[in-house]
Amino acid sequence: MIEQLQEKQRRLVALAKNIAYTREEFAFINSDERLIALIGARGVGKTTLLLQYLSQYALDEALYFSADDISIAACGIIEIAGEFYKLGGRVVVIDEVHMFKEWAAHIKNLYDLYPDLTLRISGSSMLNILMQSHDLSRRVVTKELHTLKFKEYFEIKHNVNLPALSYEELLSHHNNISFELTQKYPNLFREFKNYLKNGAYPFFMASKSDESFDGKLFNSIEKIIYEDIPSTQKIKFENLISFKKLIYAVLSSKVPFLVKIDSLAKELGVSEPTLYTYLDILDKTDIFRTLKKQSSKHSKKPEKLYFQNTNILHTLANDQKIATDIGTVRETFFVNVFQEIYYSNIGDFIVDGIVFEVGGKGKDFTQIKDADKSYLAIDVDTTTHKHKIPLWLFGFLY
Repeated sequence: MIEQLQEKQRRLVALAKNIAYTREEFAFINSDERLIALIGARGVGKTTLLLQYLSQYALDEALYFSADDISIAACGIIEIAGEFYKLGGRVVVIDEVHMFKEWAAHIKNLYDLYPDLTLRISGSSMLNILMQSHDLSRRVVTKELHTLKFKEYFEIKHNVNLPALSYEELLSHHNNISFELTQKYPNLFREFKNYLKNGAYPFFMASKSDESFDGKLFNSIEKIIYEDIPSTQKIKFENLISFKKLIYAVLSSKVPFLVKIDSLAKELGVSEPTLYTYLDILDKTDIFRTLKKQSSKHSKKPEKLYFQNTNILHTLANDQKIATDIGTVRETFFVNVFQEIYYSNIGDFIVDGIVFEVGGKGKDFTQIKDADKSYLAIDVDTTTHKHKIPLWLFGFLY
């Protein structure tokens, strides 16, 4: 069994060695921590990162396998890792761990049984919830791998190194920075348009056409709905159609989706509490991004729904033959740049007390003239106005 897994591992690691670019999260994965969980949506590059980590070890030192391999279900995680440990192996890497039934208990037992065993696991963005319920939280260190920022996309595609910006640098020096970058890289703004369609996932490198990229991303979304969600949530298969209906409702609205819980629950044929649960799941599995108003009162009601990135929006729109709205594309990109962002009645969004209005070249300050601190995020290559920031430059924030 071990030899069969090692043969697969050798082929996969050899392919990973051909990928020159290493995500910044590699340093964390390569740390001295005993147990690290790499979480994130399908397609963001978790497997590649783990294989790059494995490439520093000989086959008899480290073992890799994916928990969705049918042979793993028959043998079991503890049995395979234990056999490898007896052979002298001290590093075990388990991909898609959430696909193995009661995986958390198995990982906990491995951690406790073999104090000198290094473990790396990867899985759905929902893993955090399950780890809390299985007392893994005090044993594991979690690292989330997100989709590629525009900066990372451009670096990978053109083999260059670009500066990362702080929020303060962006607000203060965006005119000079955008001018200098677009002078040095004349194709930067054009590449931003490509990124919005098919650049947020590392598999853009292996996709020979837009259709090929769309097919891979669509399959990933389908697996999230029909494999990842059922494996991490107690939801019956027949109820998964509600997720598809919800996605279609947001997609067909074209403009950013305003949430009306009562009417939406009736449309989907579910209770309001169930709808809140579904919205939360789609948010945590990186399909949706829910946006709330800034308020001192705690509220679970989202005001607007966006897709987690513009690639998802374009791919699903192409599948359903629905035209995308350029305003929604711009807002979707902007929303997903920030961890903490709120919907605003003045302008579009509030970030750290500052109001932002997102738009095209002709956008003016009319809607945000009454805001104390405000900026326009404009879909142009460079600007000269101190309160107009090129939209693409937000993709350089760290």
